[in-house]
Amino acid sequence: MPKVIISGRGGSGKSTLVTLLAGTLAGDRDVLVIDADESNLGLPAMLGMEPPEKGIMESLGGKPAVGQKLMKSIQSQGEEKVSLFEEEMPVGGLPADVASVSGRIRLARIGKIDHPMEGCACPMGATARAFLNALTAGEAEWVIVDTEAGIEHMGRGVLEGADMVLMLVDPSHEAVLLADKAGDLAKEAGKEFGVVISKADDELRQVLEARLLERSLEVLGAVPTSEEIAGANLNGEPLDGRSLEADLRSVVAAIEEKVSALR
Repeated sequence: MPKVIISGRGGSGKSTLVTLLAGTLAGDRDVLVIDADESNLGLPAMLGMEPPEKGIMESLGGKPAVGQKLMKSIQSQGEEKVSLFEEEMPVGGLPADVASVSGRIRLARIGKIDHPMEGCACPMGATARAFLNALTAGEAEWVIVDTEAGIEHMGRGVLEGADMVLMLVDPSHEAVLLADKAGDLAKEAGKEFGVVISKADDELRQVLEARLLERSLEVLGAVPTSEEIAGANLNGEPLDGRSLEADLRSVVAAIEEKVSALR
């Protein structure tokens, strides 16, 4: 089924939403969570899983090897196409060393910043883009991508292999502006786009919905603040979304409705 990129500004709750959606879906579907944020380290703990033995970029030879392929393509002025994956990769067929498994949830990592002075994160962006393009998902399989803060990944073309972009918007003017820009980028790329409101009480939600509507941005749902989830996150414990199940299932249904139009 869908390959969905979760975006938003820093601190909006992207990793939390990724975790809660994965837990909700895993009741009757297989889910691949892709950690495409080179800085954030907490996603495995939120999911209650061990991180994979290797990142996807490491399995390709590491950052230097991917960087060399990118440089070769640049030097040939694009005449030589970069090919990081030679064949399609089914969600259920990922090698054990690059995908941790817990029940119906798999977790893969693109790569992390491990050393000072590593240089730009372009090879990670290229790996994420190629990996999403190579992935194939069956009817009962979802792919959810946790991205870094902002929209740099969209500039790198990571959304090329996705079906839609889901933007998390917390109560801030910056978040509204970022969603507006992300919506334009998704439209230009031919991808479905929707917004989920986070960290807002009923009053703030109404204000946000009005401001998003002014910009013709479709709100697919909201995820209220939960002290229980916030406490678990602070303690590095797995997140339990059962108290927000109705809100999360509403978001899932909205995503399915938008993506089904593409198929």
